[in-house]
Amino acid sequence: MTQPLRAAKPKIAAPSEQRRQLLKMGAGGALIGALGAPALSLAQSGPKIRIGYWPIAAGLPFYSAFELGYFKEAGLDVEPQRFAGAQQVMEAVLSGRAEGTANGTGSANIAIGEIAAPGTFKIFCSNPSNVKNVLDEVIVPVASPAKTIADLKGKRIASGPGIQNVTLAKTVLERGGAAGATVVELPIGQHVAALAAGQIDGAYTLEPTGTIGRLNGTTRVLEAGVIAHYVLGDPNAPWFGGSASLSGAFIKKYPEEAKKFVAAYGKGVNYVRTKAVEARQYLKGYTAIEGALTGEVPLAAYTMYNEFTPADVAHFQKFFDLFSEKGIFSSRLMVDSMLYKG
Repeated sequence: MTQPLRAAKPKIAAPSEQRRQLLKMGAGGALIGALGAPALSLAQSGPKIRIGYWPIAAGLPFYSAFELGYFKEAGLDVEPQRFAGAQQVMEAVLSGRAEGTANGTGSANIAIGEIAAPGTFKIFCSNPSNVKNVLDEVIVPVASPAKTIADLKGKRIASGPGIQNVTLAKTVLERGGAAGATVVELPIGQHVAALAAGQIDGAYTLEPTGTIGRLNGTTRVLEAGVIAHYVLGDPNAPWFGGSASLSGAFIKKYPEEAKKFVAAYGKGVNYVRTKAVEARQYLKGYTAIEGALTGEVPLAAYTMYNEFTPADVAHFQKFFDLFSEKGIFSSRLMVDSMLYKG
């Protein structure tokens, strides 16, 4: 009998050859200093650019750009910083412990940081999803009788942790007709196991959760692209749920380095768009996605700052306005004010 495929526990990425060389150089510098030899600067001459990410597939352009050396080629000293969730990524930038965020960081989380400290975040790339470019979905046990969201009335439904996930889960259930459903915060990596164990009746989740459950035969997708459908009103509309950003302070202090960073990141986006099969290898180490799952998980779409259309901005604004309507945002935040201008 085939053993069920399980989601691996997130693990810290193994250093690439580039990172191993940097570590060796750092150790060598420390030894020279200890021996009293003349100080030698082996670091990049520019500022260190710490980019926060959490281990999901949407960050693939960043993982690819780093591993392919695009940032190094641009003369930039970039350091990936891994966090448990989007909220922590945002807080790192807000507190000055990081200079930016990778794709996949919740756009609403970023917006909350921007409201707290206006001018802190500038979005230069976002990852839209919908019923075709699947990221968000509601899943249920494979034997569940549910056929629509409305069939989840009165049920226990999991969502990922954090205000963006919980708010969206409640909105989908409410607008989908699932009155009386209870939303339970649960790490996304635990959704499939909790459904298989009967602890919950469904989950608003993000890929690769649905793919994991399908491959091990324990869950099925009830509906994909639920945010585009129930929040934006069109299953094909782009939901800009995650974004890559740089801090306004960094852009102001290092405008040339910021331009180089965005350009190198853009090369990563283009690589994922044109060489998706090859790019998938860089999911390993940065995420829990490996083995058969690497070739199965859906990949996000990407929109760079200079590719946004007026319709895109309008959909993005409608998403933000939901959080204003629900009282999560203390004031209405205009998307256009947060977009990087180049």
